[in-house]
Amino acid sequence: MFATYLIGLREGLEATLVVSILVAFLVKSDRRNRLPHVWLGVGAAVALSVLFGWLIEYTSTTLLRTSASRELFEAVTSVAAVVFVTWMIFWMRRAARGIAGELRGKLSEALAVGAFAVAGMAFLAVVREGLETALIFYSAAQSTAGGAGRDAMIALVGGITTAVLIGFLIYRSALKLNLGTFFTWTGALLILVAAGILKYGVHDFQEAGVLPGLATHAFDISAVLDPGTWYAALLAGMFNITATPSVLEMVAWAAYAVPVLVLFLRKPAGPTAPDRVSTPAAPTVGGTAATA
Repeated sequence: MFATYLIGLREGLEATLVVSILVAFLVKSDRRNRLPHVWLGVGAAVALSVLFGWLIEYTSTTLLRTSASRELFEAVTSVAAVVFVTWMIFWMRRAARGIAGELRGKLSEALAVGAFAVAGMAFLAVVREGLETALIFYSAAQSTAGGAGRDAMIALVGGITTAVLIGFLIYRSALKLNLGTFFTWTGALLILVAAGILKYGVHDFQEAGVLPGLATHAFDISAVLDPGTWYAALLAGMFNITATPSVLEMVAWAAYAVPVLVLFLRKPAGPTAPDRVSTPAAPTVGGTAATA
């Protein structure tokens, strides 16, 4: 549950900050009449994301008839989720400091075009986060709980709700949050979650017969890591750490987690000045604090 909560929190806060930047810009520029169009675009993005998530689950549970085809589908979605997670955390680290200015520029252009352009711009700004969330949630839920069950969905909704609350408090200047530190820590944790998803994807490829070595175990620590204990459930649920992984699973886990963590935690070579906003109502995404 914590893994899916983290996904909802991280992706939800990114989307919430994007929306708050758009809303703050319209309020500050006295264009409140365009706020309904922003909310229309946001609502359409959320609806499409939910539909995408349902389509993934429907494909896995209904359209695919054989266990081999389901294993292969889950393996492919796991790899795709890992690609999206990796791209997302590195993109946010690189672009966070300038995202507020970029969004304001695009919204200014959309305002000059008309209401449809404003709604479309808000839709495009949010839908990427929504589609990523749906795909990553499905893969994480499959890898940690054997399916996107009720508990996983509750955790995801809880993470998104927490993100919306944090975003609202930041917007109202009731909360100051070091977003740089927040995205660094959550990014590092998500890399470990993604490594577990990749490990699960390799396992599915092995079960589908695409990759060999399913019965060749890297180690057996079942005497220490009893699957029935709470800590074993926590490790399996968060990072997909199991007692008897195959050699290929562990190779994939280490080959992804170690270099990606090193690259992510490495200090950027050339620091850039954060994109600050003149009023507290428009939070920055990558500065040292959420308000300027």
